[in-house]
Amino acid sequence: MPPSCKSKCHGGPGYASPQDVIEGPREEVLFVTAPHAADGPDAIFTVDVNPDSDKYCQATEKRSHLIVPCLNSDRIYVINVEDERNIYLQHTIEPSKLHALNLSFPHTSHCLADGNIMISTLGEADGKPSGNFLLLDGKTFEPKGTWPADGKVVPFNYDFWYQPRRNIMISTEWGSPNHIKKGFNPAHVPEGLYGNSVHIFEWDSKKHLQTIDLPMPHGALPLEVRFLHEPTSENAFVGCALGSAIYRVHPNEQNPSSQVATMVSAIPSKKVSGWCLPEMPALITDILISMDDRFLYVSCWLHGDIRQYDISDPVNPKLNSQVYIGGSIHSESEVKVLDEDTVIPALYVKGRKIEGGPQMVQLSLDGKRLYVTTSLYKKWDDQFYPSHTKTGATMLQVNIDPTTGKMELNTEFLVDFGKISGGPYLAHEMRYPGGDCTSDIWI
Repeated sequence: MPPSCKSKCHGGPGYASPQDVIEGPREEVLFVTAPHAADGPDAIFTVDVNPDSDKYCQATEKRSHLIVPCLNSDRIYVINVEDERNIYLQHTIEPSKLHALNLSFPHTSHCLADGNIMISTLGEADGKPSGNFLLLDGKTFEPKGTWPADGKVVPFNYDFWYQPRRNIMISTEWGSPNHIKKGFNPAHVPEGLYGNSVHIFEWDSKKHLQTIDLPMPHGALPLEVRFLHEPTSENAFVGCALGSAIYRVHPNEQNPSSQVATMVSAIPSKKVSGWCLPEMPALITDILISMDDRFLYVSCWLHGDIRQYDISDPVNPKLNSQVYIGGSIHSESEVKVLDEDTVIPALYVKGRKIEGGPQMVQLSLDGKRLYVTTSLYKKWDDQFYPSHTKTGATMLQVNIDPTTGKMELNTEFLVDFGKISGGPYLAHEMRYPGGDCTSDIWI
């Protein structure tokens, strides 16, 4: 029952603007969700990222408030993190309470200004695809109902981001929960079991306004969505996993009351041998925007690279830096890239071979350090990186030059979730105690 995207709910991060965040103190700990690689219980770890600490790069398992939805079990855990180094399980929302609302497969959570917590759900109680949003009471953590005012659902769901000053919310699409759980079958995409659309909602009225169908093949599986942090910005970016493309969602110049999606970058598939298909997509599984809205980070789980785009001009993103972390096409892989002479060396950090590829990313608030984990979803890990589920996931750190933005792997930082007692674990999502680039929204 892997934990999916989670949020930290409290009385506010204490920062009036993104710039205040950037000038704040350095991060000391990260909370990391870690499904078990075999049949053991999943875990939440506190990872010490303070280089002056005697527990630097160590993960502590403990059981305020992190909201942790679990895809497979339909449970939602509430973790108390008031003492960030001694966190504990405070409350559990059982599957029956979601099923009573005909909901399942909870994923992304955000805290709302009215004190409620909103969680995207991908399925009906029986696992058939249906995009909806669960509301939790921010004090009791009990379900209050669903968010859409008219009860309207969308065909698929996954991530969502709202921009209150623009009175807009955007949601994305993954696929059918019953089929996701069985692993990825490419034939299911043309059969309509995975999505290629983004949905536009009016924030204050909670009404669905528009569906934008992203052209195939580039628009396949639009997963993560991020607005720029500047609260009046009209620009959002969407990363399409299978399509390996980035779209900018923005107002239609001819009709500003509606939105359009413009493709601003596409990563070509690689012609390969020794793999399940003749061409391998990059598989964009996470995107992140730096707090100063300067850079967009894109993780390519199969190709193995993290790409950093300069989005100072959101209309014309430019690739600025690139770093490789694992992936499927390195020098020790059985997969061979055709028609390319450059060979990416396998990555070893402190003697540990890095399996899997760059999946979830989290950036320090000052933009100088990027943290990376390597697990996507256990069933899909089994399929694409079978050795990864045997050895466990890793967490790595990439240093960012504050002037040029150039990325460079920190070869002295490694958290090995395969060596933690009770493991191996598959490290996934990361969150800071006081807010971060992937959860903070200014109202």
